[in-house]
Amino acid sequence: MIQTILKDKATKLFLGMTAFFCCNALIAETIGNKIFSLEKLFGFHPVNFTLFGQSGLSFNLTCGVLLWPLEFVMTDLVNEYFGRKAVKRISYTAVILIGYAFIMFYLSMGVPPADFWYSTGVAGGVPDMSKAYNSIFGQGMWIIFGSITAFLVSQLIDVTVFHRIKKITGEKKIWLRATGSTLISQLVDSFIVLFIAFKIGKGWSWQLVLGICLMNYIYKFTMAIILTPVIYFVEKRIEKYLGHEKAVKMKRTAMGYEDDGFTNIPAAG
Repeated sequence: MIQTILKDKATKLFLGMTAFFCCNALIAETIGNKIFSLEKLFGFHPVNFTLFGQSGLSFNLTCGVLLWPLEFVMTDLVNEYFGRKAVKRISYTAVILIGYAFIMFYLSMGVPPADFWYSTGVAGGVPDMSKAYNSIFGQGMWIIFGSITAFLVSQLIDVTVFHRIKKITGEKKIWLRATGSTLISQLVDSFIVLFIAFKIGKGWSWQLVLGICLMNYIYKFTMAIILTPVIYFVEKRIEKYLGHEKAVKMKRTAMGYEDDGFTNIPAAG
């Protein structure tokens, strides 16, 4: 029975999507400690914006934002083929795994290090490996809580907006429901994580929080537009893998439609 289930293409597709989704989310959270300059990445001098009365703003982003747009692409694809319940399930799974990972990080920080390990990084410019390890994995609780909360709330908003747009457009205009839902959910995500982690956690001013939020959202907005063709490409690959009739049936089921008349839909080719 189990072997039969695992041979089913739809099941294998969902397992693969879930694995990538959870792994990508965990990596994004883990590398989010590092702040980089987007302008310098492309060889430009940092800009100097003034927004909401806050000066000196530029595109200084966490490395995690490099991966988060892929999460929303995966969300839209899972939504398209498996429905909102599947999106909620993989979102809850990712949050549980991220929470578990950070608990393990904190426990590992409390394990007594070997005496010789402290100085093993001296040659590479790291005088105390224990402090370096703790500084990398010891993110503040407010940041962790803010990030997980923002992720979960934005996912639920994304799936809701996606389905409402699809009910209006039908199978057409996947770019509209995918990009539209992402743009709304990313705005919520950007605000919640900064509000919890830095407004509540560190007492930042509203001007600074809103200014950085807008800078982050500009980047996410741009990436959502850029990645739209990726959704079309992956969707075509999925349809080729599943077969036209199977893919259409899954989409109809994901939207809660009845299957009446489906057998009359001709296969591609």
